[in-house]
Amino acid sequence: MSVLGWIVLGLLAGAVAKLLLPGRDPGGLIITTLLGVVGASLGGWISAEFFDRSISKEFFDGPTWIAAIGGSLVLLIGYRLLFGHSRR
Repeated sequence: MSVLGWIVLGLLAGAVAKLLLPGRDPGGLIITTLLGVVGASLGGWISAEFFDRSISKEFFDGPTWIAAIGGSLVLLIGYRLLFGHSRR
């Protein structure tokens, strides 16, 4: 998958993570994309290391999406814990 593919996957995974965890977040579209791209990488690493399931290079692979969304959820929870109360 190309870099653009990972960015699109990250944007969509970050958006799905925000839909699954509703509430106010201290970030906009750029933060969503960054959390999604880093979350996709984190999810892929967790999947390969702990579940012995390497991530496919295909964009429409289900386990790749699950790992990306899972990683984005982990990062979003951490982001909210660290920066969630900085804006009121």
